[in-house]
Amino acid sequence: MTSTPPVARALWQQLPSVDRVLNTAPASTWMAQFGRNEVLHCTRTVLAQMRTTLKAEQPAPEFNTLLQRIESLLHERAKPNLRPVFNLTGTVLHTNLGRATLPEAALEAIAIAARQPCALEYALDEGGRGDRDEVVLDLIQELTGAQAATVVNNNAAAVFLLLNTLAMRKEVIVSRGELVEIGGAFRIPDIMQRAGAKLVEVGCTNRTHLRDYEGAIRPRTGLVMKVHTSNYAIQGFTHSVSTAELASLAHSHGLPLVEDLGSGTLVNLERWGLPHEPTPREALEAGADLVSFSGDKLLGGPQAGILVGNKDLIQKLKKNPLKRALRLGKLTLAALEATLRLYRNPDALPEQLETLRILTRPAAEIEAQCQRLLNPLQQALSAFNALVTIEPCLSQIGSGSLPVDRLPSSALVIRMDNKRGTGLNKVERYLRELPTPVIGRITDKALWLDLRCLRVEQEGEFVGFLQAATLS
Repeated sequence: MTSTPPVARALWQQLPSVDRVLNTAPASTWMAQFGRNEVLHCTRTVLAQMRTTLKAEQPAPEFNTLLQRIESLLHERAKPNLRPVFNLTGTVLHTNLGRATLPEAALEAIAIAARQPCALEYALDEGGRGDRDEVVLDLIQELTGAQAATVVNNNAAAVFLLLNTLAMRKEVIVSRGELVEIGGAFRIPDIMQRAGAKLVEVGCTNRTHLRDYEGAIRPRTGLVMKVHTSNYAIQGFTHSVSTAELASLAHSHGLPLVEDLGSGTLVNLERWGLPHEPTPREALEAGADLVSFSGDKLLGGPQAGILVGNKDLIQKLKKNPLKRALRLGKLTLAALEATLRLYRNPDALPEQLETLRILTRPAAEIEAQCQRLLNPLQQALSAFNALVTIEPCLSQIGSGSLPVDRLPSSALVIRMDNKRGTGLNKVERYLRELPTPVIGRITDKALWLDLRCLRVEQEGEFVGFLQAATLS
């Protein structure tokens, strides 16, 4: 064993004891705020760090400096890991940043459900046990035209549940051009294998015909599946089979057609100048027997997987033991119900549904916001020798929604005052370490801060953090 050098041992004796720290006035304040165990832990941690430093024969810090380090560690450990950020990436539904921002109605519903008991699985009219799906069932049926519906914790779970229920140890026919991989390496072939179904690929990557599906139908075929290629698009010499054609073929062979819409929206987005996105109602009217889609993408609600369609098939899904493992909690159901209720008044959606408000935000409004924030940002970055300009850009919807469509926007663009662009990563880190981190994107030796997702009401907070960081 290596012994402690005498010089270091002598320096250690300069450090205060744990008891001395705990008997100070600041420590009493900390214990009231953080608890004695946490103060004790942070004190021991800082003292241990000091001993490591003193092994290098550096002088012990002043007692007040030691107290400041303990207080700093206490506050650092108290910060939540799930922190709010400014999403200035230019991607509205950013999977890594939580996708859809919930409307106020959903936030209020969550608070009510969290504060007190609620009728989650209790039928008030009968006075007995109920089904938690009933919380949103009527709304989903009304808005999609479906016979029945059920909900699980995300769309991946919805796809897994329907495959495991309807096609276990059976074959599922899917076009090669629809074998998508989405974020987190989630692949349709992998989920199909885990669900116990056998994938049968038909057609080619860019062209699949009805005859390809028909030629693949065999006695072991369990269902025909259509997958919305929501996170990419094949252009040029292409062909795909419509939902109506596939439904007619599947039904002629006594098979169900299921369609995974991925994102899914409940309204025609074209009325607000946005590109068309297939809706569950359209898929059902075209003949699909089951349709799955997400709750936290274009729908603008909480993370959820929604399954709509044939009543008998939905009942089979609900009887699968996996349904209980994938069910929603009361907070998610409260948020989903409140979000769905907004769709009963589609004329007010751009004001009430946060996702739609962001997507329909006028480009001129975003440019004006850039003008207001240009000088504060330039001043905050003066020490980095950075140049800030306002430039037009294109936002993307994100989370696999309308992948080739872009929205005109404006950004504050940060470039370094040198040809190599060195130092840009330091600027990016500086913004990321603000009390509310600023998340942008680095492209072509520039850091782009697309302001589409920055609310006007947040400007004061944004500028405040920049000014506070500059002064410190």
